[in-house]
Amino acid sequence: MDSRRPPLAPVCPTLPEYVRHWAESTPDRRAFTFVEHPAPHSRGVHRTLTWRRLDVRVRALAARLTDQAGPGDRVALLCPQGTEYVTAFLAALAAGLVAVPLYPPGLPGHADRLAGVLADARPSAVVTTSRCRDEVRDFLGPDGPRIVVADQVPDDAARDWRPVPPDAEATAYLQYTSGSTRAPAGVEISHGNVVANARQALTAYGADTRQVTCVGWLPLYHDMGLVLSVAAPVARGVLSVLMDPAAFLHEPVRWLRLLAAHPNAVSAAPNFAYDYCAASVSEDQKAGLRLDRVTALINGSEPVRPGTADRFHAAFAGQGLAPRTHCPSYGLAEATVFVCAARPGEPLSRFALDRDALAAGKALPARPDDPRAMLLAGCGTPAGQRVRVADPVTRAPLSEGEVGEIWVQGPNVGRGYWNRGAEDVFGAEFADSAAGPGGWGGWLRTGDLGTVLDGQLVVTGRLKDLIIVDGRNHYPQDVEATAQDADPVVRRDRLAAFAVPGGEGERVVIVAEHARTARLAELDVPAVVRAVRGAVSARHGLRLADVVLVPPGTVPRTSSGKVSRALTRARYLEGAYGGQAGPATAGAAG
Repeated sequence: MDSRRPPLAPVCPTLPEYVRHWAESTPDRRAFTFVEHPAPHSRGVHRTLTWRRLDVRVRALAARLTDQAGPGDRVALLCPQGTEYVTAFLAALAAGLVAVPLYPPGLPGHADRLAGVLADARPSAVVTTSRCRDEVRDFLGPDGPRIVVADQVPDDAARDWRPVPPDAEATAYLQYTSGSTRAPAGVEISHGNVVANARQALTAYGADTRQVTCVGWLPLYHDMGLVLSVAAPVARGVLSVLMDPAAFLHEPVRWLRLLAAHPNAVSAAPNFAYDYCAASVSEDQKAGLRLDRVTALINGSEPVRPGTADRFHAAFAGQGLAPRTHCPSYGLAEATVFVCAARPGEPLSRFALDRDALAAGKALPARPDDPRAMLLAGCGTPAGQRVRVADPVTRAPLSEGEVGEIWVQGPNVGRGYWNRGAEDVFGAEFADSAAGPGGWGGWLRTGDLGTVLDGQLVVTGRLKDLIIVDGRNHYPQDVEATAQDADPVVRRDRLAAFAVPGGEGERVVIVAEHARTARLAELDVPAVVRAVRGAVSARHGLRLADVVLVPPGTVPRTSSGKVSRALTRARYLEGAYGGQAGPATAGAAG
């Protein structure tokens, strides 16, 4: 049976205990459904695990992993998106091992990161599937860790196996950061951290008191994908519907169809996904599509721009999409993922801020139609944790309207970085100890910049990404937004602005992909460069030292899909774009 209302969820110290609870109390309810799209225009093939079936598979795989690794050993997950990934993750936790959520070696553009993470984590075993077994074996080499093929482990492998006694304080998994500003680091997430964050997210998005369906295409190795599509559904006992990220990219309407097919759907996506849907879903595809039952659409980009929500809702208002489903949110791997969120049903909070004042550390209002205004969305309030804004140098707490570093404290904050000292990140204290009381230990310094306005967190950028020229701060994402609006040839959300050393101080560079519909050889590149230069100069008072136009797919991205400014900058300094820029850089420097 699969009744619409799930029973009340107990409070369990670990996710595997939740699985066991639901398997005993609601064995025939659907737990996870993976929708596979085997053909270009496939409507999807659904493969479902009930809670009973999930429990059987988790126990069988946990038993096999116990034979391959000892308590506390790392187990790398090199599975494709699907129910085997969910099973492998939960099995590692049930066996008392430390899961390392990753991806198969065939993921384009991420082989170097995968090799680096495996070298850092040093797993004793790797879990994959029969479909990926050969490429995993070739990638690991003859001296690599032992390989367990999840879909070849029989159900009866767990016949005499007993679960490891739960320990909420033990490390459950290593969540490697995306690497947008530095080399990926493995955050130690305890069992207690992930259970706490799952419950916080459920509360924030109204899923703790109502029946919802979690619908997601975000990769399960990404922090938001793992918590929203695995941890939260397990903690609440609700259905999670998954699809492959590539299936979304090939045909974005597939995501919308899943949202329409499941009542009270809760889902998450970055800025580009909402813009992508608004621009590419055809009128024919919209026909018959009903989105009036969607509960919450989470946007975790940094920062969240109101224009993205406006374009998405304008595109799908005719399909019944409610205007108050968009939930700007903020989070990071070091806090498991979720920190703050706007609540479903609330109007989008919009802030037009004076760009010059913001660069000086003050959030002062500006007219929304002022070309020098920065338009940002509020990311709501925290649930079950504390958030403060602090001066990153003096460690003094700042008042509402002052811009500083975002600090977080709560039961969801990770234990630290694997194999790295990080007391300055995870154990921070305010200069005045009375300014930050709390029973959850030290504060997490996020490295993100923001302010509090009207009681809401407003994220403005990253501390390490700030461009400082002549003593003035410039947010790179703000410069990038200006550049991509300057000419339609510049591909949206596929460009990076950064500073490089110069003879008389920092010089600002933009590396941008051109649109897929254009060919570099046929473009009037100097005209595009002039448009970008002029727009950035007029709006930001910045003289660009270089503008480089490159083919699609050239600007590197992190494992979570964000542009990696750090890696783009490194490649630029190495001269990697010199042969691709063509005339774009002619006369640019100096």
